Amino acid sequence: MQLRAFFRNAGQWLFKSPDQSLDQAYGAALAIKKIEDDYFDGKPITQDNSEYGDSAYRYIEGEVERNIALIRQRMEEFEATRSSLSQGRQMEVQSYDDQQDEYTLDLIDQSAIIFKKLRFIDEILGRYNDLSASLTLSKVNDTKTTQQNSNNVAGKTEKSRAGLAARSSVLPRSILRTVDRVKQDLDPKAEADVMRGFRKSQNKTKIALRFILLLVIVPLLTQQLTKHFIVGPVVDYVRETTEAEVFLNDEMEEEALHELQQFEERLRFEVILGKVAALNEIQLEERVLAKALDIEEEYRERSADSVKNVFADIFAVFAFSLLLSTCKRQVATLKAFIDEIVYGLSDSAKAFIIILFTDIFVGFHSPHGWEVLLEGLSRHLGFPANRDFIFLFIATFPVILDTVFKYWIFRYLNRISPSAVATYKNMNE
Repeated sequence: MQLRAFFRNAGQWLFKSPDQSLDQAYGAALAIKKIEDDYFDGKPITQDNSEYGDSAYRYIEGEVERNIALIRQRMEEFEATRSSLSQGRQMEVQSYDDQQDEYTLDLIDQSAIIFKKLRFIDEILGRYNDLSASLTLSKVNDTKTTQQNSNNVAGKTEKSRAGLAARSSVLPRSILRTVDRVKQDLDPKAEADVMRGFRKSQNKTKIALRFILLLVIVPLLTQQLTKHFIVGPVVDYVRETTEAEVFLNDEMEEEALHELQQFEERLRFEVILGKVAALNEIQLEERVLAKALDIEEEYRERSADSVKNVFADIFAVFAFSLLLSTCKRQVATLKAFIDEIVYGLSDSAKAFIIILFTDIFVGFHSPHGWEVLLEGLSRHLGFPANRDFIFLFIATFPVILDTVFKYWIFRYLNRISPSAVATYKNMNE
């Protein structure tokens, strides 16, 4: 029975393999197309069409390389197993009929879908022939090297304007890099290339700094302008016409009462010490009543200000999100700029920054900072400071943040800069 089930499952896998392989190759091609549309305005992914830093471009280039390799691998599987692909199948696709105002089922020829996917995959592969040829040549060289001797041949891949090109040599890479550097120094166009690269880097830095200012200034201006000119007049009119409560919550009322009690006690104390002229009970009550009216007006404005802050902050968050969603190129440039700064630091500087941030946000004394931050946020929005929520937040969020920090160190920093991780561990100890 087990043997029969094994052959049955194997037959089912073989039957589904062509469709699965084609779908995975098509998905990888769509991923490359999305990168073109999002970051290169629909143009091919080359250095000429790039406005990002070297780190960002290398990352994008690595993603394209990975997807190209996946496409070629899945297409090989598709070619090997397509004999089992059923032809002439039809698929039911649900569509909406505007005239009948109902959903209907349409039949689409499976062969037409397969042809459409294959044509799209061929377009992507044709657009990156240099990249796919580099991958194939690298794969063949690795196979030959493993069969003969893994220490005889060393491969080297360098970047060109058209994409990637593969180059293998028996010489060490350091010697090849030295020869290339000498060629660049002797090249009469080297100075122009350096100046062009400097101007390009300068423009990217200006774009990144300008975008940082926009991310800070635009939400702040939006919050203040909407608070004073849009939300403010509406909130004031509604509170005046509906005779809204003076205090938004019990905590504000207790604060006002405590302030009034302190004023009365201080006034009696000053009368006893002789700093203030003697007052009878009627005069004392009049002074306390005047102070109570002042406190009432103060907390009425404070309550209205808290309501205005809620709606104004919503507009500010919307403006910030709109900037991030509409300025994808600037976001990518900013990310590349930050990567170059962070990863360009020395190992000790990286370790220092990591320890500083972790101690501030997830360290031993961080709960006090989170408590002050959450209480200030509650006061800003007019909500009562719920102690249970604050303690629960402090008990969970820093732990999650600490886990994210450790995962980032283990997953990315350990691969990019292992010496920085070693310095970080030594400084922590």
